[in-house]
Amino acid sequence: MKPDPSAIRAFTPTGKLRASINLGNPILADKDASGSPAGVSVDLARAFAAALGVELELVVFDAAAKSVKAVSEDQADIGFFAVDPGRGETIAFTEPYVLIEGYYLVRDASPIRHNEDVDRPAVRVAVGEGSAYDLFLTRELKHAKIVRAPTSPRVVRTFLEQNLEVAAGVKQQLEADARQAPGLRLLDERFMVIRQAMGVPKSRGTAAALALRSFVEEAKASGLVSQALARHEIVGASVAPAA
Repeated sequence: MKPDPSAIRAFTPTGKLRASINLGNPILADKDASGSPAGVSVDLARAFAAALGVELELVVFDAAAKSVKAVSEDQADIGFFAVDPGRGETIAFTEPYVLIEGYYLVRDASPIRHNEDVDRPAVRVAVGEGSAYDLFLTRELKHAKIVRAPTSPRVVRTFLEQNLEVAAGVKQQLEADARQAPGLRLLDERFMVIRQAMGVPKSRGTAAALALRSFVEEAKASGLVSQALARHEIVGASVAPAA
């Protein structure tokens, strides 16, 4: 891709490309052995900065809501988020580059067997505050009560400590947490597909939004996304289809 000079300026008001990285979703970003951010979203940020021919600055957060806020308030130039209509008020999203499944976790002895059993008045559901599944379930659940953990990696801990009925989150995160605590099980079907995309503040204009969209489509078509998933040994996430 060869972005228009005006688009490059739109992405770099400080002279660098500031990429908002959310460590609350370990499928896309985490810390490596040295403590530095690493993962699929970091790889894509580096590739996009290289395509623009600019220096990259990583702005790291521990929760999706903080990462979204940084881009929405022009404290970062791009970010990596689940597509959501509420976030779309301030952020121009690309098409998704990765698809991730959202699942429910319960105790082995729970009478909850199916997704439709969750939305009942006596059920409390732990979610990561401001996460994609928090936003989705806030709209979709009419009877169950949502209990928000500070970050997605703390959902299962909140579920256990508060003796809640259900934990909701990214399948791989729930599976990893469940291995640390006996007597837990995932329900058999996903409750949503999380569409992970890149985003830029809408204030940066149409040219910037189109350039980012073009980059994501090229990243999928060239194998960049699939190679990043393989390199970081990510299981359970798939490359999104071409737009």
